[in-house]
Amino acid sequence: MDIKVYNQAGKETGKVRVSKEIFAVPWNDDLVHQIVTSMNANKRTPIAHAKTRAEVRGGGAKPWRQKGTGRARHGSSRSPIWTGGGVTHGPLKDKNYKKKINKKMMKKAFYIVLSQKLKDDEILVLDELKLKEVKTKEANSTINKLAKIKGFEKLAYKRKNRAVVLTKEKNIELKRAFNNIPGLIVTEARNLNALDILNNKYLIFLKESLKEVK
Repeated sequence: MDIKVYNQAGKETGKVRVSKEIFAVPWNDDLVHQIVTSMNANKRTPIAHAKTRAEVRGGGAKPWRQKGTGRARHGSSRSPIWTGGGVTHGPLKDKNYKKKINKKMMKKAFYIVLSQKLKDDEILVLDELKLKEVKTKEANSTINKLAKIKGFEKLAYKRKNRAVVLTKEKNIELKRAFNNIPGLIVTEARNLNALDILNNKYLIFLKESLKEVK
């Protein structure tokens, strides 16, 4: 199957052939949901932590003697039933949220969401992307030109999760130029994953970077 190729001025220059095994995989709700849920869980860092009675400061001495006061017996003022005491069954920062993800399932889900992006006409392939100067102004000008392509209008004004620009290899100059534009990420195509695809409106591939998608 073929995908249209554009130059950075927004003009169509030709087509590039891509694999149907990667870009024409039918949608699977259950698989995508399972992979996305697992990936989000694996990114989760537990922060909330409630101290138990063993971690709360103080309470070493018995509040009052066991008998003869007329009050209920207590062994420590750090008991969960006391104000300022420990917490029972509270959130703990050592909880493990990680989930195992099967490699074949991960790859299949990646192909599925990538295929859906192409189906929705949200993948843009450029023959090359070179800026005269490594400046945000130049990068922004290029994005505005690409936004004139039918279906990619939101490139010009979407503030969050606008697009991922995918290069064949690490490109520090492009990163510096696009870094200050909200919602745009520049990364290597080999690092692309299902979450990146789903969390961003568009994917902008440099033609040579398509070979890195496996």
